[in-house]
Amino acid sequence: MDDVLLPDPAVHVAGAQEIAPDLLVIPNRGIPLVPNIGIIGGTRAVLVVDTGMGTANAEQVLALASEVAKGRRLYLTTTHFHPEHAFGAHVFGAQATYLANRAQADDLRTKGPGYLEMFRGLGATVADRLDGDVRVPAPDLVYDGGYDLDLGGRTVRLRPTGRGHTKGDQVVEVPDAGVLFTGDLTETGQFAIFPWFPPHDTDVSGVGWLAVLERLAADGHRTVVPGHGDVGGPQVLADVRDYLRELRDETWRRRDSAMGENEIAAEVRALLIERHPEWIGQEWIERGVGCLCAEHAA
Repeated sequence: MDDVLLPDPAVHVAGAQEIAPDLLVIPNRGIPLVPNIGIIGGTRAVLVVDTGMGTANAEQVLALASEVAKGRRLYLTTTHFHPEHAFGAHVFGAQATYLANRAQADDLRTKGPGYLEMFRGLGATVADRLDGDVRVPAPDLVYDGGYDLDLGGRTVRLRPTGRGHTKGDQVVEVPDAGVLFTGDLTETGQFAIFPWFPPHDTDVSGVGWLAVLERLAADGHRTVVPGHGDVGGPQVLADVRDYLRELRDETWRRRDSAMGENEIAAEVRALLIERHPEWIGQEWIERGVGCLCAEHAA
């Protein structure tokens, strides 16, 4: 990938916004490979959601979280194992307890090293963020099922979703504020990111992802923080759900007619770009088609 296509994936903590009492979001400002990052406070502890990519970004996030915490205990969790979300966790070290669900911990261990090398190959701006001291993190506490984290006067629910964008996705719910952090199960203003790279990584599931979004969209969250893009309301979930249905239906309709995958991808790409001309990330449409073609007869 050409360096000029990738701006520096820098987290800008100065833009942090309070979206609910004692609940901040550091927005990604539309910069590729920068996630939306959360800082959620209770009376006794503060939880950070995602780290940004690499040491320097995570150091800024940790500094802001420590300033917000004012002596309260720090926790960290990540929505999934991809580098811009989790590959700064090493910075938190002894200063925070890193919690993750079992499937995500497995992803970090088995696929993390390969993704670290793959991302280092995306160009100089990314490689600089993933320089030699960055390593694949290992959570301090790994849980099965869900985990309810009591921050003091506020309980945050960490909920694995099953296969969707990755095998180890989890969402972070703040029930008293009606806020949901989705990681890359949702993004706004772009086509859903399908990390479909056979034979190396085929854990993404279009069918599973759609089922996850259907459940989440029915849960009544008031504020949704996507992995990338603008914070919004429940429509964020509905829009991605509807797109995944659209992608599935258009792909499977053509697959039923025994059309070849390349032809399907070309037709579906043209159709979806026509329907969503303002969205970025058009390169992910074909990968979504490939994934759903593989799931068509499953």
